[in-house]
Amino acid sequence: MSYIDGFVIAVPTANKQKFIDHAAGADEMFLEMGATRVLECWGDDVPKGETTDFRMAVKAKDDETVIFSWIEWPDKKTRDAAMAKMMDPDNSDPRMDPVKNPMPFDGKRMIFGGFVPVVTLEK
Repeated sequence: MSYIDGFVIAVPTANKQKFIDHAAGADEMFLEMGATRVLECWGDDVPKGETTDFRMAVKAKDDETVIFSWIEWPDKKTRDAAMAKMMDPDNSDPRMDPVKNPMPFDGKRMIFGGFVPVVTLEK
């Protein structure tokens, strides 16, 4: 059964291309480690809510755009192995080096989690 990692991030709107470049490197690594699909979505219609919304969830500022991303894995075992390898302090992949590949956003405001699909409809 597939497994999904989901992310919501506030990215300075001026850093759109920096985000795309950063994501391209990380996403390539996810695919190399077994992910079957990665989507990075730039917020286009993210309304402000009264009680909660995507913007509030990541404390997005007026000059930031909300990003919604997900990674599809064939199963949780593949995802867990990939994450362990990427977070290994001995990982010498330059794409994981924050000095060589700095995040163009405040990673402390990123929200993320792993999800088991319970309904899948495809055409």
